[in-house]
Amino acid sequence: MIIKIFGPGCLKCEKLKENTEKALKERNIKEAEIQKVSDIEKITEAGIMGLPALMINGEIKAAGRVPDIEEIKEWLKEYKK
Repeated sequence: MIIKIFGPGCLKCEKLKENTEKALKERNIKEAEIQKVSDIEKITEAGIMGLPALMINGEIKAAGRVPDIEEIKEWLKEYKK
């Protein structure tokens, strides 16, 4: 599983990363790779319109907000093997 967190590295971006890591731990998913994307060209290429943003396996799940841990856990159960 590839998880991308898009943003410049602001406090909201860090909170999104923290929430994502906690959700992965609570779902007991160890096979995930978290990538931070701060390059504006790559953010634009991905079609991101608001920051921070979360993408799981190529699908944008949230943009312009920080989803809570429970919401991220719901998205993760779609991908758990």
